[in-house]
This record gives sequence, C-alpha cells and structure tokens, in this order.
Amino acid sequence: MNIVVLVSGNGSNLQALIDAEKAGRYRGRVAAVVSDRAGVFALERAKNAGIPAFTEEPDKSLSKEARRLELSDRILRIAEARDAGLIVLAGFLSILRGNIINRYSGRIINLHPALLPKYGGEGMYGEKVHRAVLAAGESESGCTVHFVDEGTDTGPILIRRTVPVLDGDTAESLAERIHREEHAAIVDAVVTLTEKSRKS
Repeated sequence: MNIVVLVSGNGSNLQALIDAEKAGRYRGRVAAVVSDRAGVFALERAKNAGIPAFTEEPDKSLSKEARRLELSDRILRIAEARDAGLIVLAGFLSILRGNIINRYSGRIINLHPALLPKYGGEGMYGEKVHRAVLAAGESESGCTVHFVDEGTDTGPILIRRTVPVLDGDTAESLAERIHREEHAAIVDAVVTLTEKSRKS
C-alpha cells in the first residue's frame, strides 16, 4: 500500500513510520511526503530516506474556507498520482476539506496530542493542547489516532494511548512524554490499516 504522509514541522512521527517500514512492521511504503510549510525538518527526513517530498503552502490570498479547499484539492492530486491507499496526518496543521475527505473516506487518519474527544477542535494543536490539559487539572493525557471526517478532530477513534500528568508538569514535559506514545500509536494505526486492507 502506498502511503502519503502530511507534515508541518519536525517530522518525528514521519521518522517513526519510515523506521517501521524499514523494519518490515507494515506492508506498505511511504510514497510521498507533503508539507504545508517550507523549510521544515520533516522535508529533510523525507529527502534523507529517498522519499519524494512536496511543499504545498496554503494560498493566503483566498478566504479561509476557499484556502482549505484549494490546498486539499492539491493534496488529493498528489495522493491520486501516487496511487495512495492511505493518507496519514502526522502533525499536519492545515484542515482538510472537500473531495479528499469523501474520496479517502476511511483511509485518512490524523494523530492528535490529547485524548479525544477532549481538547480537540479548531485551534487546538501542539502546546495549546497541553496547556489546556494542565489548566484543567487532568490526571492523564495522551494521544489519539482517529479517522478524518468533515469536522475537526471528530472522526471515529482508532487508537488512544495514555500517559499520566505528573505534579510539576509543564506543557513541554507533558508533550515530551506524549511524543513517545505518538510514535508507537501512529505506527500501530498504519499496521492495523495495512493489514485490514490486505485481508479485505
């Protein structure tokens, strides 16, 4: 199965997928990496692994919804050109809209750094999520891999992994603990979906 991975930053979850592929953990290959930001380290990771990488930045001249649709359509064209069977959002900050959601229904997954349905939705990403968890006095947090639908962080949940929130935690220390679980969760999700596809 060809997999397209969408990224916006450092790409440590992308690296987890690349390493798992090399180790034969799942039956598939990362066929392309798409970033919505230029110059991020995830693009270097793709290059170092010999994976075609694309930078597709949102068109800021468009309104918010039009911008999301237009970017989503560009990503859809890349996914279809690579014959992708699965699209993985691994720290991807743009919100997808339109045809890509329908065309890849049940075949787009997103990794979110909290235990959905809590602390999801528009504007909830990265450090903002961890700060909200700490402000609410939660005793645990973690990460969720879920299917992408028309909402934001609202699709059916595939995998959740939990970590304790410790006394004295900062957003940074909590994020670091969750990152380790994210790497495992995203690989487990891809293993599950590639196996399911093989059996169907």
